Amino acid sequence: MDEQARETGIGRTAESAAASAEHRRWWQVDCRDLSNAHRTLAVLVDRDEVELVGPPGHAAVLSALGVRQLSTALRDAAMQARK
Repeated sequence: MDEQARETGIGRTAESAAASAEHRRWWQVDCRDLSNAHRTLAVLVDRDEVELVGPPGHAAVLSALGVRQLSTALRDAAMQARK
């Protein structure tokens, strides 16, 4: 994935890459655990709720880019949950 895609949104979506944020139901944000192994955080919309799912049994360590991705995912998910 290119840097611009990471900056503007999210690592991956449940729908096609061309789907707008208005129609996404889940996002994945790249992160690392405390031992520096690659992990992901998932942001899901379930009806009118937003769920944040971290790596099972691990802490999530986010880079500045990861924080921006998470912020964008949470904002977009909150908009979906209001619909």
